[in-house]
Amino acid sequence: MGAPTNVVRLQPVGIEFEVEENETVLDAAFRQGIALPHGCKEGQCSACKCVLTGGDVELKKYSTFALNEMERGQDYILLCRTLAYSDLEVELLNYDEEVLSKSIPVKDFTGTVTNVAALTHDIRLLEITLEQPLKFWAGQYVDITLPGPETITRSFSMANPPGESQKLAFIIKKYPNGRFSSRLDGDLVVGTEVGIKGPYGTCFRRENKTGAMILVGGGSGMSPLWSILHDHISSGEVRPVYFFYGARTQGDLFYLDRFAELAANHPEFTFVPVLSHAADDTAWSGAKGFVHEAVGSHLRGAGYGEDVDVYACGPSPMIEALTPVLQMNDVESDRTFFDKFTPANN
Repeated sequence: MGAPTNVVRLQPVGIEFEVEENETVLDAAFRQGIALPHGCKEGQCSACKCVLTGGDVELKKYSTFALNEMERGQDYILLCRTLAYSDLEVELLNYDEEVLSKSIPVKDFTGTVTNVAALTHDIRLLEITLEQPLKFWAGQYVDITLPGPETITRSFSMANPPGESQKLAFIIKKYPNGRFSSRLDGDLVVGTEVGIKGPYGTCFRRENKTGAMILVGGGSGMSPLWSILHDHISSGEVRPVYFFYGARTQGDLFYLDRFAELAANHPEFTFVPVLSHAADDTAWSGAKGFVHEAVGSHLRGAGYGEDVDVYACGPSPMIEALTPVLQMNDVESDRTFFDKFTPANN
């Protein structure tokens, strides 16, 4: 006999799936190709918050910032922390029919490191070749697990477009004493075998949209946006595209020659680097300040109205500063797609 299972029914979409013992509801959905709203997958961000309307559950450890005591008392749950002790009925607070329709089952893959290169003093390009192709949508991410006596798993977005499904590229920011990123200049050498699990993420490129497309990134937020940009170009859609990239100084910029080539070949595309620590840099004639300020200024002058899509990928402070800017400029929430990078908690 196999492990005992329970059935989860999602409302209002009417989707049912099985969850195994000691498996979270979110992991069970991923395994069966059902893409539910999610973010950190660790109980930190509240993206998978729902209401339990029937059944018995236990929640693994989570942050009270993601789910406070009052909400828990009102039967709110986090799907990434929820273990099912009976059949469950769950009401989704947020769901996207397009996401559900484009779900891809999460699977395990084995990959080999084929390149590690420095893009700036603290950003690295990591390239991994898989034994089997990984189907994903531009903007999605995977979990990478490094070999060794202790398990180190981190989430990173693919920088390559989906057409390159067996050779994956990742743009990764190094952090002081980072248990994963510090190995990019150490023992994570060409030939190292790594584990890959995915794909995850709902901040992927939507097709056949009208109006302008605005990409907003900072640091390693370049990675999923690079994938989205190239997927858009290969799709043949023609629409104004603006890529706002926030960095500290000129030394934190990279791929400038590639952006120049893209702009030359695609007149509808504009790259706008924004430097936050360039007030005294007389050699810099580009935008200065914070990237959300530059986006706000552009939106106020562009007159898009509601006919614009925004994809924003980067650290939490950038996303949190950008959100009210978009709201004040009438960007519709269902045409705004965020990938908020949360720091690892171990």
